Amino acid sequence: MASDGAVRIGAGQRRARLGRRQLLEPSVRAARVEETADAVVGLHASDPATVYLSACARLREPSAAEVERALYEDVSLVKLLSMRRTLFAVTEEFAPFVSAAAARPIAVKERATLLKHLGEFAEGWSEARLAETERAVLAVLAERGEATTSELGAEVPALRETMLMAAGKPYEAKQSVGSRLLRLLASDGHVRRSRPRGSWLSSSYPWAPVEQWPEVPVPEAKAEVVRRWLARYGPGTVEDVKWWTGWTLGDVRRALGAVGAVEVALDGGAVGLVLPGDEAPVVEPEPWAALLPGLDPAVMGWRGRDWYLRPEDVPALFDRAGNAGPTVWWCGRVVGGWAQRADGEVVWRLFEDVGAEAVAAVGVEVERLRGWLGEVRVTPRFRTPLERELAA
Repeated sequence: MASDGAVRIGAGQRRARLGRRQLLEPSVRAARVEETADAVVGLHASDPATVYLSACARLREPSAAEVERALYEDVSLVKLLSMRRTLFAVTEEFAPFVSAAAARPIAVKERATLLKHLGEFAEGWSEARLAETERAVLAVLAERGEATTSELGAEVPALRETMLMAAGKPYEAKQSVGSRLLRLLASDGHVRRSRPRGSWLSSSYPWAPVEQWPEVPVPEAKAEVVRRWLARYGPGTVEDVKWWTGWTLGDVRRALGAVGAVEVALDGGAVGLVLPGDEAPVVEPEPWAALLPGLDPAVMGWRGRDWYLRPEDVPALFDRAGNAGPTVWWCGRVVGGWAQRADGEVVWRLFEDVGAEAVAAVGVEVERLRGWLGEVRVTPRFRTPLERELAA
């Protein structure tokens, strides 16, 4: 329970904050993609399409070219395997904090696991040989500027070696040393994904070297991540922060203490947390609709979702691993889902009667999405029951 006298922030106010702070109201949409990434702390990037669709839903003038500018020309957005071992695209300014708070710890575990697997499932590998191979890869990238894993393997033969995992079992599989090693170098902040070979939906991309970011003390980095999360997602519970970050409860509590998080009362008696001075009500938003992609930060931002998503709609919108599919929003609530068919048609379904104004607003967003997608066809990497049904 929240302490006596705690300010109450109900579901309506939480939905108002979501629309305004995550740039989903039309009047607050952004001019540049970096603003959209900061508005959600980081754009989900496990599916290449999500970065584009999430950013463009929040841009005044949506275009894939604007997202590509930030990712591959200015390199003002970088992708890091970080919170919850999920790939996020974050601004270059924020990257050192994310790296220290989440990516580097993952890299330490990745390195230990890779060394263990190399010892068990490959021949002739040691910590010294792994380090030597990493140096060789970075030297090639420094000379070439960028290269795919396959191209790097042509110059660093060790990358072409494989590990036979689960030998003799039905799920036996070979894993490439190169793919594991490049992922490790990316988690460690030494390389980044460059412009894909093919369309912006492609998962085939070269790697490019990264200038090393300044070192940030881990407690300071974790506090900054939590501060930004509360500014964009607050109020949230301790459980929400723990789920979103993937940290231990102790790390979460220390970071919340470092930013001076203030308790507020949420609906149902739950204890929420906001930044100091953020307890006051926000102005009621204009009505807004949005078509958000699978894994969009707005639907994946909290562990407790009942205030914006009806529990009975979850089975249609999420796969069995908990990945969200494409969603239709109206005034801070998920009210349906959408999909794109093979002929390019964007189709959608509402779960309830939300009125003529909402239907008209969703129709406007459908045309807006179709306008910038053009001939591009998007199939989510993590498909959900409703998306499959609508796309069929």
